[in-house]
Amino acid sequence: MADDAGGRGGFRGGFGGGGRGGGGGGGGGPGGPGGRGRGRGRGRGRGRGARGKAEDKEWVPVTKLGRLVKDLKIKSLEEIYLYSLPIKESEIIDFFLGSGLKDEVLKIMPVQKQTRAGQRTRFKAFVAIGDYNGHVGLGVKCSKEVATAIRGAIILAKLSIVPVRRGYWGNKIAKPHTVPCKVTGRCGSVLVRLIPAPRGTGIVSAPVPKKLLTMAGIDDCYTSARGCTATLGNFAKATFDAISKTYSYLTPDLWKETIFTKSPYQEFTDHLAKTHTRVSVQRGQPVPPPTT
Repeated sequence: MADDAGGRGGFRGGFGGGGRGGGGGGGGGPGGPGGRGRGRGRGRGRGRGARGKAEDKEWVPVTKLGRLVKDLKIKSLEEIYLYSLPIKESEIIDFFLGSGLKDEVLKIMPVQKQTRAGQRTRFKAFVAIGDYNGHVGLGVKCSKEVATAIRGAIILAKLSIVPVRRGYWGNKIAKPHTVPCKVTGRCGSVLVRLIPAPRGTGIVSAPVPKKLLTMAGIDDCYTSARGCTATLGNFAKATFDAISKTYSYLTPDLWKETIFTKSPYQEFTDHLAKTHTRVSVQRGQPVPPPTT
C-alpha cells in the first residue's frame, strides 16, 4: 500500500485527487503540475522574463491619434496632453519616449476566486514605469500566468503615463527638483501627502512611493502616509494619484491668457480623410499596411 501511495505522489497530496497538494495522477508534492498552483510565485522571481517586449514588428496604428503620431503630425507627447486626447495605443508612448522608459515590477500576488469546481487562482501584477524625467505610469493586471500579467500591466502602465510637474522649495536656482506644492492622493484607506523639500534632502518615504517618485524625476520630497500602507496596491495607487495632481493646481506663473488653437483632429482632418482608407480585415488575415 505504501508503494502504491508513493507511486501516486505520496500521502501528502492525497491519492492523486484534485486537492491542494500534489496533482492528479502522480503530480508530486504540494504545488505540483496537477495542483491548483497554490503558493506558486508568492511575489518571488520578480523582474524576470521578457517584460512584455514583443518582437520588432512594424507598428500599424488603428486610431486617429496613432496615425497622426506615425505620420509625424504630432511632434511631442505634451501636445497630446495639452488637448487631453485619450491614448489607446501603447506604441504612441514608445514612439515618443522610446528607450528612456524603464519599468519595474512592484509586486506579484496570487488572488483566488471560489467557484463551483474549487478555487481558481490567478496572478495580479503591479508595474511602475517612467523615464526619470517628468513622466510616470502605473499599471495593474490580473492573469492566469505571471508573464501574461506582467506584460499586460506594462501596457496599461504605458497607457496611464501622466506628466509630472516639478518645482522649487526656495530660490529658483538650477533645474526644478521637488514637487511644486503640497499634494495629496488617496486610494482606499491609504492617504499619501507629498511635501516640497530643500535641495539635497532626497526622497524621505517608504520604498514604494520612493520608486514612483524617482521614476517621475523628483529628487527631493518629504512624504506622509496614513491608513493601511501594508496594502501595496493601494499605497502605490495613492502615490500615483498624488503625483498626477501636480498639474491640477493653477499657480500664479500659469496665469497667462489662454490662446485657443485647433486640436490635432481638427487641424489634420483632411490628412486623416485622404491618406487613410478603411479596409475590412477578417480574423486570421494579416493587417495590410496603410496606404499613402
